[in-house]
Amino acid sequence: MKSQFVENHEMVGNPGNTMNLAFSKAHEMVEKAEDIKIYSHIDCDGISAGSILSSMLDRLGKDHEIDFISLDKIEDLEACNELTIFSDLGSGQNLDSFCTSSSKVLVLDHHPTVRKLNPPTECEFLELNPNFYGMDGSYEVSGGGMTYLLAKTFGFYDLSWMGILSAVGDMQNSLTGKMQGLNQRILADSIQAKLIESINDLSIYGRQTRPLFVALSYFGDVKLPITNNKTECISLLNKLGIPTTNGKKYRSLCDLSVLEKGKLFSELVRMLSLEVPPKYVKYIPKLISGDSYDFLKEEKYSPLRDASEFSTAVNACSRHSHPEIALKVLKGDRALALDEMDNLALDHKRYLAQKMDWIQEEERIVPMNNIQYFNGSEIESNVIGTIAGMILSYGDWKKPIIGFTEVKDGEGLKVSLRCSRLLAYDGIHFGNLIREVAEKVGGSGGGHSVACGAYIPDGSAERFLNIFDESLNGRL
Repeated sequence: MKSQFVENHEMVGNPGNTMNLAFSKAHEMVEKAEDIKIYSHIDCDGISAGSILSSMLDRLGKDHEIDFISLDKIEDLEACNELTIFSDLGSGQNLDSFCTSSSKVLVLDHHPTVRKLNPPTECEFLELNPNFYGMDGSYEVSGGGMTYLLAKTFGFYDLSWMGILSAVGDMQNSLTGKMQGLNQRILADSIQAKLIESINDLSIYGRQTRPLFVALSYFGDVKLPITNNKTECISLLNKLGIPTTNGKKYRSLCDLSVLEKGKLFSELVRMLSLEVPPKYVKYIPKLISGDSYDFLKEEKYSPLRDASEFSTAVNACSRHSHPEIALKVLKGDRALALDEMDNLALDHKRYLAQKMDWIQEEERIVPMNNIQYFNGSEIESNVIGTIAGMILSYGDWKKPIIGFTEVKDGEGLKVSLRCSRLLAYDGIHFGNLIREVAEKVGGSGGGHSVACGAYIPDGSAERFLNIFDESLNGRL
């Protein structure tokens, strides 16, 4: 195993040898341990990260257990194993109880860290985080990407596809539409292994499974005449000479020719140019197109073929408290788990549709000067962000939308923000802003420029919204 590591470790990344040396140490920690516990985040990135680690340890013959947890559960954990691995979490949390135990600790995370590189601890402690090496963990590598880079030191290149699934699930390609940084290296590994095909395509969700006119009706975060209007979408496709059916079957985006996609691209550029202020027009092409990723071992028209749709299926499992089903599917146990995943995905879609209807029927979107918000009191905290993203096209796209609801099985409020990518292209990083505002009301937060969230105390929502709104004066 040592010789395999020497052969592969230089390909981990090249921000200097320091990161390679850190992966070398992580490799040795795993190699020496016989009793391992994994704690991973309960979202697509975290579940994919945990699946990579579990697959790696299976192949190494290492006894291990895995739990998927939310961030607020970390302080209740106890160190009971020879080696404890945290994936897609741990960097932003206090791990003092582990650092003073006899358990060795390995953190593989990409979120901003509360510690300095190589902090003094009483136990053997190693934190691998891209932010230590001058990289942006929001876009250059995900939690799953970090775990894959460890698996790669053992020669397990075939796990690279899960690193890309992690990145897509974590919206790492949200701004540019492409993989950046270490994600590019992981993608190259997966393409070379013939596991993924990278396709420059229209950025329309449902490439494999949705009829094109349905997928088109949900396109974009800027309201257009076709938004939420399937009849208008069919009329548009007919005008462009793009058939909606192939015999008796409705065509999906993946069925279109390059010429047909070009026609649709040009028309969307025209339509969006009529709707946005002139300063945003230059950003329209990258709002409409980007790279999509097909998993070549999955069946065509399957929800697991396209990385975006696969990530949604994984998230559906986590949202309904069944991450173990996604774990089985990711590790190749498809017999019963795939049907269970499909059922959870359907339940997830029904729940989202019900809550969308509730928000619209109750007219719950409240406009402020610079933002808009809704009180999602009847929405579970683990889907409030998803709902915010879906409802964005029903409000004013020029303002970010914030949803909040009570934390399930806990105290305080969960706050989620979503905004048009055009606002992020204009230079505002809402993940940084929401962190600053949350801290002013006694909470915490963070995330990406277009999708972020916070936890704030009960009774602080009005103050939070007012501070947030005022902080955007003159910036939108």
